[in-house]
Parts: sequence; structure tokens; C-alpha cells
Amino acid sequence: MDIDKSSSGPRVVLVTGAGTGIGRAVARGFAAGGDLVVAVGRREGPLAETADGVPGIRVLAGDVTGAGEPERIVREVLRAYGRLDVLVNNAGIVRAGALGAVAAGDVARQLEVNLVAPVLLTQAALPALTASGAGVVVNVSTAVGLRAWPGASVYAATKAALDTLTRSWAVELAPRGVRVVAVAPGAVDTPIGEHQGLSPERAAGVRAWQVAHTPLGRIGRPEEIAWAVRRLADPAASFLTGVVVPVDGGASVA
Repeated sequence: MDIDKSSSGPRVVLVTGAGTGIGRAVARGFAAGGDLVVAVGRREGPLAETADGVPGIRVLAGDVTGAGEPERIVREVLRAYGRLDVLVNNAGIVRAGALGAVAAGDVARQLEVNLVAPVLLTQAALPALTASGAGVVVNVSTAVGLRAWPGASVYAATKAALDTLTRSWAVELAPRGVRVVAVAPGAVDTPIGEHQGLSPERAAGVRAWQVAHTPLGRIGRPEEIAWAVRRLADPAASFLTGVVVPVDGGASVA
């Protein structure tokens, strides 16, 4: 299905980590706004749930860290729609561990998913984003990258690096007409604790600590993060680039 590049019709949006949580909300939010979404994730089951009952979402199973996968993912998007307008680098993982206990494999995996994959996928998507005439890259960072997070320092460091990439790419890609922005979520109601392998008791303890350190006094919803992603990527935000916007209930300034 080819989209007329001169039209003001739907944009084509690629969202990684779209099987659950923030990625699912982002994919559904863009689709609800009339855009055509390619939802990428490692597991077909959760992706099918993301797309269930939501016209405009096409699912694509794949591991963004796999050899040749960034290029394949972009090829599939272009084969389906002939263009790419917005890339949302949302896929990310957390592996908690104090410095004296963090495993080398967990360090490498977080760097691979949270930092290397966005670099390589954005690189693969750049020609299509440039051809769009108004391409946008939205990196999903974390408010933790703006402050210390003892016990998860590697995760925080990968996201702080993603913030730096956001600012650097914004300057580098501006002559191509590509904007680069980031959203930095705070504590959000997602399965991230389960994905870390935390027990229900430990996950509840983490949530209680997060609420206590969030001035608005609650956990955020994935849809609230998706709203910010969509606003930053909106054509009306055409003079906005290089920003990292915390959406964290005030946690980063408390």
C-alpha cells in the first residue's frame, strides 16, 4: 500500500516495544488519530493484543537487537506503505543490580537494547525519514536519567546516553528536515517489574517508593506517556527539536 507523499493523509509510524505498556499505548494512540502504525516486538501474542480491535495497526515480530533486524524492519515498513514518517524508539529493558552485584551479561544486554538498537534502527530509517520531508524520531527515555538511581545505575546510564543522542541527532539531522525529541517517563503502570523478575512483594515495595517520591502522588498511566509522544511528533510541533520532556508527575524536580 503506497501513500501519496504529497498528501496530508495518514502518516506511517513505527513503534518498537509495542507489545505491552507504553509501546502498546503509543501504537494505539497514533492509530486512533488516523495514522498507519507498524507495531514491532519480540512476541507475537502481545503484539496481536495490541492490534486487536484497532484498525490501522500492522504487527511485525522481530528483535531490534538481532543482526540485520533494523534494516529488515525498515524494509518491511517500506514494503507495506512506501514511506516512514515517525520512528518511536520505545523498546527498553531494566536489569536491577548494585555495582558490586550486576552481572556482565545484564550490563551488555541493557546497552544492546536501550542504546545500540535505537542507534542502528534510526540509522536504517534515516533515508526514509529524510524522504518524508517532515520525519520525526521520538526516543522514549526515563526521568531516572535526569537523577541518580542507585541499584539500577546501568539502566539509568543507558537512558542518559539516549538523551544525549537525542540532542546530538537533533542538531545533526536538522538540515535533513528530521526532528529528534524524547519523552522521559517517570513511574508508570507497566509490566516492567514482572519483566525484571521481581516478586510481587518486591514490585509492590518499588511502587510504594515511587509514589512516595512523586509529587503528584500516583503512578502514571501508559496513555499519559503516549499523549506526550504523539504531541511531540505532531506536525504542529514542527519547530520543536532536541528536547527531552519529563512526564513523571514532578519526580525529576522534587
